[in-house]
Amino acid sequence: MNEASRPLKGLDDLLRPFHEAEKPRSRWRVGTEAEKFGVYVSDGRPVPFEGERGIQSVLLELCDRHGWFAEREHDGGEVIMLRRGDASITLEPGAQLELSGAPLTSTHQTCAEFRGHMAELRDISDELGIGWLGLGFHPFARQADLPWVPKLRYGVMKSYLPTKGALALDMMRRTCTVQANFDFADEADAIRKIRVSLALSPVVTAMFANSPWIEGAPAGEVTHRGRVWLEVDPDRSGLLPFAWADDFSYRTYVEWALDVPMFLVKRGGKIVQNTDQTFRTFMNEGKDGLTATYDDWLTHLNTLFPEVRLKKTIEVRGADAQPTPMVCALPALLKGVLYDDDALTAAESLVSGLDHDVVEASRAGIARHGLRGELAGRPVGEWARELLAISEAGLERLGHLNRRGEDERIHLSKLKALIEAGKTPADAMLEGIDEGEPLLPQVLEKARV
Repeated sequence: MNEASRPLKGLDDLLRPFHEAEKPRSRWRVGTEAEKFGVYVSDGRPVPFEGERGIQSVLLELCDRHGWFAEREHDGGEVIMLRRGDASITLEPGAQLELSGAPLTSTHQTCAEFRGHMAELRDISDELGIGWLGLGFHPFARQADLPWVPKLRYGVMKSYLPTKGALALDMMRRTCTVQANFDFADEADAIRKIRVSLALSPVVTAMFANSPWIEGAPAGEVTHRGRVWLEVDPDRSGLLPFAWADDFSYRTYVEWALDVPMFLVKRGGKIVQNTDQTFRTFMNEGKDGLTATYDDWLTHLNTLFPEVRLKKTIEVRGADAQPTPMVCALPALLKGVLYDDDALTAAESLVSGLDHDVVEASRAGIARHGLRGELAGRPVGEWARELLAISEAGLERLGHLNRRGEDERIHLSKLKALIEAGKTPADAMLEGIDEGEPLLPQVLEKARV
């Protein structure tokens, strides 16, 4: 029996993932995860999982042509993941394709990685008539149009999550995000970064709002994805009210996670659905003869979906997916805030007057209005300009240069232009749309990755 399969021994085991993830500043990196929708360029239909022109064929071609290695969830299962070095390609429930990039030192490297990924993908996709859209919500597909990826966890989520939130299936199959993952030195450093990221989460959501269409029509919101996340599962999502308290710690995060209902227990290639127990109950009582293991705990931590998540990194999760020129703006923005001491202190000062209830109350208005929404009585655009300035100063001090001698502020240029104009990416997407012409070619032109 390996260590991860042994029964949990108590609190030390529960805290272990976070303590083991601590790193000195010299080893801090940023990982970026970017999702996208595949559509057939001829008619906008979502790409199915199976078939000669399906997502699985794309995955297999990436292996054959570009040296990726296929992984199956269990013996006899379908290929649902690729790995190459420290990067992976995975699938969301509706066959959204995600690049989970390697942990990298600079945003320059992140951009090069993503552009290389898209070049490999485009090489295959063009032959199959597939285009990739960087939007936070699928602009055309109905639920009935989308496939289900055969991942064990997704079957449980499909049946359970709709009992917790009316828009849970939309979250699973019709949303896409860009996410940035950050390291931390110790518990105190992690707590600072999580608190700042949670307080700023709705501002970041507004800055990257990019889901203005539903089923071929205007959504009436700049980030319908942001709206969807308000009705998913209050047990495991949101802004973590306990994290705003003075006693927030690894321990309080663990206590919260213990009381969230589980999805499943995996043993080999089989699962036992376990949505009727919290992890605390499972750890204390077991389930059908099964005893909670360290692997079970890691699996459970992966089924929690707060706007900022603590695992082996701090994951900031509140941004819509973006076309290629904007993908790198999110990791650059947050790196400038979280990895420079002066910037982190400035960000703490910026949000010092906010509490959970005030920030939570802003989310619905921000989903609808973006930068024109309000947070604590101020237009969100004002918060965004201040946050951007803090990040730019941090990136300048960090001084990570590309071969042309430019620092990472160059990756904020398009975002900065939008914010100075008072626009979200969705506002820019909607500009110039001719309602008298077919929407598909216009969306492909504006949102193609």
